[in-house]
Amino acid sequence: MKSPTPINHQILSFLRQYSSFVDLRHVKTLAVMIAALLSSQTLTLSEWEPHVPGKAVHAKSYERRWQRFLSNHKINVEQLYVPLVLAALSKYKSQRLYLAIDTTVLWDKYCMIHLAVICCGRAIPLLWKVIEHESATVAFAEYKPILHMAHKLLADYPDIMLLGDRAFACHELLDWLQNHYWHYALRLKTDVALQGINRRRSVTVADLLPKHNQATFFAGRVTRPARNVGLWSDGLIRTNLVLATAAAAKESWAVITDEEPSLNTLWQYGLRFCIEELFLDSKSGVFQLEDSHIRSAKRLKRLYLVAALAILYSTTQGMAIQVAGLRQQVDPHRHRGLSYLKIGLRYLQGVVHKGRTLLRPIPLFRKDPEPCFASKKAKEEHDYAFEFSSIQVITCYAPS
Repeated sequence: MKSPTPINHQILSFLRQYSSFVDLRHVKTLAVMIAALLSSQTLTLSEWEPHVPGKAVHAKSYERRWQRFLSNHKINVEQLYVPLVLAALSKYKSQRLYLAIDTTVLWDKYCMIHLAVICCGRAIPLLWKVIEHESATVAFAEYKPILHMAHKLLADYPDIMLLGDRAFACHELLDWLQNHYWHYALRLKTDVALQGINRRRSVTVADLLPKHNQATFFAGRVTRPARNVGLWSDGLIRTNLVLATAAAAKESWAVITDEEPSLNTLWQYGLRFCIEELFLDSKSGVFQLEDSHIRSAKRLKRLYLVAALAILYSTTQGMAIQVAGLRQQVDPHRHRGLSYLKIGLRYLQGVVHKGRTLLRPIPLFRKDPEPCFASKKAKEEHDYAFEFSSIQVITCYAPS
């Protein structure tokens, strides 16, 4: 019989911090699943048996236990996860909180909608939803409940900015953001009509895209930020706009914001790409979600609970390792070259196989003490990403 490791005990304590209203049996099963995932680094349930303590003789007995958990409608994902991620974000109430929204498709059948917190070059899951949908493009009605729940959960966070790509910029979302006092940096499609830039006719984003290595800021005529750029044919939504064609970019960006347009607008929107790293870590890079055999939206949501908790736990471990000065035990780079998630995962493997001391998880960093770059070239590309040979500022009139 395989004995529980210190990691098993710590994960159970980690989960039980806020589980007074949760069935303890569910918490214990979840703790074993997380520990098995951390050890195996795959969401394929049949691969977990060698990593699980217990008396069962047959692997099928363990797999049936996981399947019962995933099929149990009494498992409340938000009740188990949200208190833990909010505790990890406890230091963020005094600064801006960046949230990224995005989707990813599994097996051309299921679409996962993610709302994640940007932190230290990566994204930490906050809320998610899985629907049967073949496309990554979803209607506002599908993710509106996630936004409402996030608004309620983050009521004590006074400064929130939502980041999203071209698939999310729509009337409904912008109305919601304005009504709920969230800031935003969203990318526009090139065929979107713009009002207030040319008095004689409406123009599209594509008509105005700047040349290589140039940027254009569209600002209001009166007290800034006036938000005088009208969107779509009716022009009812008013916003500010930044157009840019960066030297290293594959295509031009058109980014709208409720704040004064600047180079900072581009930097803020660029944070959105951290959520794509989250998808890579979840689907194929670390936890191999695409190799799982789960084919049910509800069960996939519960399976991702295991992954989200593993990501949160390992990331906070990685940060504890950084604070303790132990990073170079697992990261061969002179300066940090691995994400805190991967630092945490590698260190935890050493706890099991090398007898390393298990550290206590800490809250997520407000500011990264050592930003991650895999090479000197990567750092230079980051530092000079938004340098332009020409920046033009155009004053817009208020759409009538």
